Amino acid sequence: MSATHEFTAGHLPALVSRRDAGAADLASYLVLSAEGQHAWTSDPQLATAFISMREATRMAFRLPANLRAYGLPVTVQMSLSRPH
Repeated sequence: MSATHEFTAGHLPALVSRRDAGAADLASYLVLSAEGQHAWTSDPQLATAFISMREATRMAFRLPANLRAYGLPVTVQMSLSRPH
């Protein structure tokens, strides 16, 4: 998982996620390059982690509206992505 900020106490790290329509409703996660370009990955561990839900949501709102992205807590997503 790559970090855009150093995490501090009191912040809940978060990812930006979206559902891929037509792809069996699979989730994808935002990956930001050093130049600020965005790409998507199906692996939450490769996604860009934001310092808080607020920052992840802010980034989701900056993306084109047709992407319908949202913020998601890292800890929740990592536990859901592990095989049981």
